[in-house]
Amino acid sequence: MNTVVWARVSSREQKEGYSIDAQLRAMRDKAAKHGWTIVREFVIAESAKRGADRKAFNDMLRWIKKNAKRKKIDVIFAHKLDRVCRNMRDAVRLQALEDDHGVTLAFVENDFGPGAAGALSFNVMAAVAQYYSDNLRSEVIKGMDEKVRQGWPTGLAAFGYVNVKGNREEPVQPHPETSKTLIRIFELYSRGSMTFEGLADQLAREGHIHRKSQPRFNRTTLSHILNNRFYVGELIRNGKTFQGKYRLLIDRRTFERCQDILHGRNRRTGNPTHPLAGGLLQCAYCGSGMTGERIRRKLADGSDREHLYYRCANNSPGPDHPRVRWRAEVLEEAIYADLLELKMPPEVAAWFRGALREAFSDAIGLRAKQKTTLTKRATELKNKQDRLLDVYLSGDIDEGTYDGKSTQLKREIALAKEALAKHEATTVADGQTALRLFDWTQNAAESWRRSNNGLKREILETVCLNRRVGDVSLYLPKTKPFDFFAEGPKINNSRGDWI
Repeated sequence: MNTVVWARVSSREQKEGYSIDAQLRAMRDKAAKHGWTIVREFVIAESAKRGADRKAFNDMLRWIKKNAKRKKIDVIFAHKLDRVCRNMRDAVRLQALEDDHGVTLAFVENDFGPGAAGALSFNVMAAVAQYYSDNLRSEVIKGMDEKVRQGWPTGLAAFGYVNVKGNREEPVQPHPETSKTLIRIFELYSRGSMTFEGLADQLAREGHIHRKSQPRFNRTTLSHILNNRFYVGELIRNGKTFQGKYRLLIDRRTFERCQDILHGRNRRTGNPTHPLAGGLLQCAYCGSGMTGERIRRKLADGSDREHLYYRCANNSPGPDHPRVRWRAEVLEEAIYADLLELKMPPEVAAWFRGALREAFSDAIGLRAKQKTTLTKRATELKNKQDRLLDVYLSGDIDEGTYDGKSTQLKREIALAKEALAKHEATTVADGQTALRLFDWTQNAAESWRRSNNGLKREILETVCLNRRVGDVSLYLPKTKPFDFFAEGPKINNSRGDWI
């Protein structure tokens, strides 16, 4: 008789001294005693990986269904029923396997007789196995809830911490190495001058790794770490928050500062004496913020002259990091020149403004016509519905015909109303706003030059994205719709040229 062996041991049983080897030894001895041939062995220890036992069980069933006839499999052999059957659903699947493929069950410790009595014993034992599984799950959840109430997290510790087995006083402690990386992540990001990509680059340069299999931090990992309220002592379970007892590595002020940056609430006014510092501009090489410094120089006549410089705030740059340092006047002139690119030649600006006004005028007229058509359609459908009801009440059509026509009309009315809801007419105010925005872009450079420091920062933050400063170049990619004006409108003329 050919048999497939199934052996399973839970994490709890392993701790209590049970082993896979003991099960296999007992099954192999009994198989040899009865002259059975073991075709294949499926072995699973639940602690190996969460859900691995169910995956292995499903793999076994699929394999048996595929090979039952070809390999002449007669029996699934387990140490006892609860090794292979953990709930009534498993029992039903195993009984279906017997009905469809003739593969029965055999056990070392359980022996079910034939007929109705044997089937009853099997079902009772399967129900007991499910009760044990459900009760164990309930106890585990109860234990996890109690652990959280006492201030300790369940499962694997968060990045920067480590689980300490056997330590009831402090089961979760800061990791000797990754805790330093965790502190550095919050320290760098709280400055408000780094993107996730820049943060990952800086961590890599400093030798910080996420884990051996994936040394570099990615965007998802950094976002999860920076948003995880575990680091300020908050344990969230089933919608409730509990206070953690583990040692904190990140102070709440730093954590909340990072939350402000993550959610765009870090609009800084900057140092009034260093108006372009404070995270407004970033170093193009390392992602650090540009900071201001004032240098006093002695002149030949004995007087002093003060100069403002902006430099990369990275005090530990790598060997390939160039010197990024600009005089304030030069940097401001470079920004002015960049914003000046938004301005079109006078004849092009006049053409574009006229085309914009005309386009909005046409759009308003077209949308008004479409709205009128849709409104008329909705009214006609409502009148049809009213007439249909009158015909039904007069007895000229039966209930089935009325229901069918009424359902169709309701569907069409709903579609018409949905189209009207989505079809908000373009107003004159929309066109005027677009024209004002265009006019502003044509004077953006002069507006920036005439503005105070606070408005200058606001203009740059609105118009430009990922503002970076290199050793000799300034990078100010534009946000929408300013990127369109920076590139310039394209006009197709008879020669095929573009303006």
